[in-house]
Amino acid sequence: MVLANRSDAVKTLKVMGLPVHVGTDYADWLLAQYRSGEGSHVVTLNAEMAMQADRNPALRHIILGADLVIPDGAGVVLYFRAKGKRVERTPGIEMAGQVLQRLTGQETAFFYGGAPGITDHAALHWQRQSPGIQIVGTQHGFLSPEEQPALLQRLADLQPSVILVGLGVPRQEIWIRDHRHLCPHSIWIGVGGSFDIWAGVKTRAPGWMCRSNLEWLYRLYQEPWRWRRMVALPQFAWRSLTYSAR
Repeated sequence: MVLANRSDAVKTLKVMGLPVHVGTDYADWLLAQYRSGEGSHVVTLNAEMAMQADRNPALRHIILGADLVIPDGAGVVLYFRAKGKRVERTPGIEMAGQVLQRLTGQETAFFYGGAPGITDHAALHWQRQSPGIQIVGTQHGFLSPEEQPALLQRLADLQPSVILVGLGVPRQEIWIRDHRHLCPHSIWIGVGGSFDIWAGVKTRAPGWMCRSNLEWLYRLYQEPWRWRRMVALPQFAWRSLTYSAR
């Protein structure tokens, strides 16, 4: 894995056999990687994704091969703390935002995913937040198979520095795997529902809930239908603590 060879300050921990990288400023590392001519695929790991990977060999293989896997979910962080390892949660939306904020005027971004209009509003949010940011394209995530080739050609022509993909797990990870070769030097990040938040359609939990690793509870309050997905949390707690390497 590229990351392990880049810096002695970076450590790779394991949960359920999946890597989690700690010990660095993720945004700085990714931009240094990009500026040295190397691309990256970033995975933001939480308990639900870990449980999906336990059942989905394709997703597991993608996570194992990712250049950077960050501890996005409270369950992942609490697992490491139970093992005596001090790991801080890094929400994917915050890490992706830090990357965007640190782009130079010559570096560009592309937003793909969400419902029609969402990425456009997310781009406007970032143009207000960071005047001068170069967002060279947006595209909603409801394309037909016949429309996909035009999107892929746009990416190949534009070669954005950062490509954010919000299609949900595992679709966004699979999509990145299948198309990363089109922009081999880009930073590719699966951002889930981040576009909805940047667009103002949804809100994040209050700061105290984020700091207390309770953001998942706020999301359940906002979207009660998510309760079925939240079942992954106790399943993850049991599976991670009883996991034996395959």
